[in-house]
Amino acid sequence: MFLLLVLAVLALLYYLYIKPLWYWKSRNVPFENPVPVFGNMMKPTFKLEHIITVIQRMYNNSKDSPYFGFLNFQNPILVLKDPELIKKVTVKDFDVFPRHRAMADEKIDPLWSKNLFSVQEVQKWRHLRATLSPTFTANKLRMMFDLMQECAKNFTKHYLQQEDEVVEVDIKDAFRRYATDVIATTAFGITCNSVKDRNNEFYIMGLDVSNFNGIRALKFFLYSSSPAICKILRLGIFGKTVSNFFRKIVSDNIRMREEQSIVRPDMIHLLMEARKGKMKKEKPEPVDLDVDSFAAVEESEMVNKEASWQMEITDEDITAQAMVFFLGGFDTTSSMMSFAIAELAVNPEIQQRLREEINDVVERTGGKIKYEDINRMKYFDMVISETLRKWALAVFLDRQAVKPYTISQENGKPALRIEEGDVIWIPVYSIHRDPKYYPDPEKFDPERFSDERKHEIKPFTFLPFGTGPRNCIGSRFALLEAKIALFNILIHFEVVPTSKVTLPLKLDEKLFMPQIEGGFIFSLKKIKTSFGDYLIS
Repeated sequence: MFLLLVLAVLALLYYLYIKPLWYWKSRNVPFENPVPVFGNMMKPTFKLEHIITVIQRMYNNSKDSPYFGFLNFQNPILVLKDPELIKKVTVKDFDVFPRHRAMADEKIDPLWSKNLFSVQEVQKWRHLRATLSPTFTANKLRMMFDLMQECAKNFTKHYLQQEDEVVEVDIKDAFRRYATDVIATTAFGITCNSVKDRNNEFYIMGLDVSNFNGIRALKFFLYSSSPAICKILRLGIFGKTVSNFFRKIVSDNIRMREEQSIVRPDMIHLLMEARKGKMKKEKPEPVDLDVDSFAAVEESEMVNKEASWQMEITDEDITAQAMVFFLGGFDTTSSMMSFAIAELAVNPEIQQRLREEINDVVERTGGKIKYEDINRMKYFDMVISETLRKWALAVFLDRQAVKPYTISQENGKPALRIEEGDVIWIPVYSIHRDPKYYPDPEKFDPERFSDERKHEIKPFTFLPFGTGPRNCIGSRFALLEAKIALFNILIHFEVVPTSKVTLPLKLDEKLFMPQIEGGFIFSLKKIKTSFGDYLIS
């Protein structure tokens, strides 16, 4: 009996941890030798290498293949390299790959599983996306512009009021505080000044939500390696403190708006209107290329069509959208701004050229900056686009098949069959640094995105906000938020590196989220300007 039990355990261990090691070899797909239990994730798990580095190496070692195989613990992932194949999966055959892989059970972690990014049911996603998309139209962003501008002025004023002429700043922390204030006012209707009130509850919750170290890193490890165990143990991504905070903020906000008939052009208002069946169908706005960012993504025609299927919208649904919006702004957008500052600091000639463009706009407008003024700044947009190219914030995009699919190959190679439930990754960071698409990829060169050269960028090789119907809904919001902050800083400060920053800039291999070695510790050096009145106007 004991021998049978041992044999059964060994058979189970073989099936779970040994057999997957040969998955990609059996399918004739290029791969890097995995190890038991961890697959290709051992070095990232123990912080010996960043997952970006692992994927980059595998990307480079599979030069003649349109894809390669990755083993995420025991879960096989097909990683796509070919732009045409990426187009098929994300756009042409969206009906086969309409969702992301589930990271949480709806009954255990509703705030994570019900948000727009995570929701699994395709019809529900379509309706939710159509409901939320009017939040981010140009007209709505114009209404939010002054709110963002006020946050940026308060942010800049804080550092101008420091006695020292040169102020050392943790830029990532500073931008997280700015992002907190922007999201609080534009999404929740709450005024914050996180640079002054350094321990306000919104900011503290943001730190908690965006912390992927410690116990939350362990949870992600379990979700990636053994989702069934997470379900049995009823492990959610976020703790009760965070969840209850956002539930209370949203429920109090909804109650106040209903009692006082308050109307704000934000996400919560749109979801409240949709719940009442009063959501108005807006005509898609024509894109004005002179006031649009190159990196911004378009809403799919599929989403623009009015969804006929109706869904019940609860307070929990509204809270889930507000929470993921907060998370995206707090960490992702603040990272974009931080990388931009880092590159400007180590490329002073680019910083000076951008400052000259900013000064020209301030002088032309008399300091009364509008939405169109910032979005018509071509060199500014080139700098932001190159930041997103070199420091892609989405390391990879993921899609999951909901039915079988076949990838055909040329040169007589056998077709590759994908089964229902299989997951695909698109390695954005590696594609953005592929010299085939971007010569001298380590060089920070905004001229790649000039009017004369941007047509050279091959479709589906610039993916900072994803692609296809499931792209980032808030791309224009994030770009505007970043530009307003940098605009205000560069009027009054020269940004210079400190001795704490590793030069040349390189990725910190030990951190889960992309960050440069030494952290984003830069100095803001006050400069003489004739635009002092602009800041306090």
